[in-house]
Amino acid sequence: MDSKGQELAFVAEQVRAAGADVMTVDVGTLGEPTATPDVSRREVAACHSGGEQAVLGHIDRGRAVTAMGEALVEYLLREHAAGKVAGVIGIGGSGGTALVAPALRALAIGLPKLIVSTVASGNIAPYVGSSDVTMMYSVVDVAGLNRVSRQVLANAAHAIAGMVLHRSSDAGGRRAVGMTMFGVTTPCVTAVRQQLEGRGLECLVFHATGTGGQAMEKLVQSDLIGAVLDVTTTEVADEVVGGVFAAGPARFDVIFQKRVPCVMSVGALDMVNFGAVDTVPERFRGRKLHVHNANVTLMRTTPDENRLFAQWIAGKINRFDAAVTVLIPEGGVSALDAPGQPFWDPEADRALFDGLEEMVTPSRGSTELAEVKRRIVRLPLHINDPAFAAALVDAFLELQHEPG
Repeated sequence: MDSKGQELAFVAEQVRAAGADVMTVDVGTLGEPTATPDVSRREVAACHSGGEQAVLGHIDRGRAVTAMGEALVEYLLREHAAGKVAGVIGIGGSGGTALVAPALRALAIGLPKLIVSTVASGNIAPYVGSSDVTMMYSVVDVAGLNRVSRQVLANAAHAIAGMVLHRSSDAGGRRAVGMTMFGVTTPCVTAVRQQLEGRGLECLVFHATGTGGQAMEKLVQSDLIGAVLDVTTTEVADEVVGGVFAAGPARFDVIFQKRVPCVMSVGALDMVNFGAVDTVPERFRGRKLHVHNANVTLMRTTPDENRLFAQWIAGKINRFDAAVTVLIPEGGVSALDAPGQPFWDPEADRALFDGLEEMVTPSRGSTELAEVKRRIVRLPLHINDPAFAAALVDAFLELQHEPG
């Protein structure tokens, strides 16, 4: 509120006029606030792990904004946990957007959150990530009130008020299961989904494009998904090798931290994803490539790479006290990994399968709940065989009844 106080006060006035209660929060880092906030910057800054001085003691604006953003994450999570947050709206230029976006991303899926920003007409992926943050382009800079900014900010205020005051009460009524899928694992995931839906479960399928896996895990974190069938873990290949659908370093963490029932497989770990063929990095040009379409080029993974994938996955599994079952389809991990298909390579697959079997610790003693069991099950089936889908369902249903 050191530079946007007038505009924020206007937004607050409009939200109140629409019938919602408002709490204004100052996240300024330099000059004094130009409007009186309900929550001071010092209160927010005190939520930083390094204390108030770690935020407000910087002369450099960039460092101060980054630190305030970190403090705001903790402040909003605290207030939300206490039941005090029904929705959040922030406004700003590139600096303000970078400051508030991480805090909004950290909040649960479904909680209304909106940012009016000067950067909202460009690439907003860094700000939104896998969350449901709504971005609204400010059209003019957020620098004073005028005939354009008043209308845009009023629209934003009415939008957040509407989202807060008219929340959907439909929780679905069925337990939700998250599933990951690629085109090359579609027959498997479709068969599993149909079987689980027949048992009254609601299946949410995510395209394994990096953000897809992250979106699934955001819903796990938000308690909107209570179990996971992570069939298509191809994002790990892109994370390790450098493809365009990278898992991100935190992939799997929240699933195991929340201890939700989890059955995994190795779907599409025979491939790394790139864009159009002419975008494939020079160092990979001599590798086995398959043009999936004009915008997607696939590269067959090697035995050494598959060994690294096993190490990456096993490291995640072994790190947490959570039960997990990993089913391995020895007959191939994707539609392209089968006899007569371009990615059929039993040696590369074997490196992945053997690596997982060697590296995943079968159990980790006992917890206050029960012994934590980790199972690696190898089946002489292709991932898209109906029998493999049935095995996934059986393993999933079995895990539902086990503690831990």
